[in-house]
Amino acid sequence: MAVTTVVRVLTWNVWWQFGPQWRERQPLLLEAIRESGADIVALEESWSRAHGSQASEFAAALGFAGVFAAQSLPPLPDVPEHPEQAEVDLGLGLLSRWPITSTRVVPLPARHRPEAPVSLVAEIAHPDGPLNVIVTCLEWEPAFNDDRIAQSRLVADLATSPALDGSAPVIVLGDLNAAPDSAILRPLRDVLTDAWTAGGGDPNAVSLPSDHPQAPLEAEELIDRRIDHVLYRLGRPGQRVTVTDPALVGDPVEGLHPSDHRGVACTLAWQNRD
Repeated sequence: MAVTTVVRVLTWNVWWQFGPQWRERQPLLLEAIRESGADIVALEESWSRAHGSQASEFAAALGFAGVFAAQSLPPLPDVPEHPEQAEVDLGLGLLSRWPITSTRVVPLPARHRPEAPVSLVAEIAHPDGPLNVIVTCLEWEPAFNDDRIAQSRLVADLATSPALDGSAPVIVLGDLNAAPDSAILRPLRDVLTDAWTAGGGDPNAVSLPSDHPQAPLEAEELIDRRIDHVLYRLGRPGQRVTVTDPALVGDPVEGLHPSDHRGVACTLAWQNRD
């Protein structure tokens, strides 16, 4: 009998230590992650300091494994907006209900940035077999479209590497800074499936809303679009993957928004032919 494996995933740009009340936002982020029921959580614009990271703190609170990788986008402020931002890294976080057995950090093409952003490639020891997850954040500047396309191509190459083939689908989680129909994502669309669409998610869903008090309204290509994504490809021929329960995460609590983005969550289930 074929075994069905079910995993709920969440990707969320958690807004580093930008904006007001960043400390007050941390418990709101953590509670929303807990309420989402996610087994695997990707954090973009996550923070890390010498004595710990957001990923490690959240992982400890949830009883999960957690890792952090720098650098990511956007660049750190040239001048800290407040004293607590000093000597704080910005990068990618990954939380997992199961052990994270290996990680590697892959720089992305960046002709226009002094430091290249990265993708985090991780193997998770799921009880039904290794699960490969890629966490990333792509360039957003329209003037840097060459980097945006090159980064999209590299993530597609990472996700389709035969080294990641196995009993589980390969999952890509990230703030891709592009709407589902953007030409920037064509390299990814060509080889991966958009889980939100596959699961019947609202085609008009928004993960970067303009009604946030600090919304980047100047980002006309991105605002009021779903720019945060869960993508996947089959781990082996004949694998059956279904997607259910797509949801946006991160409603404001008593007027305070956990982040300027909404998280994107969905449940993936798969079976392998005997």
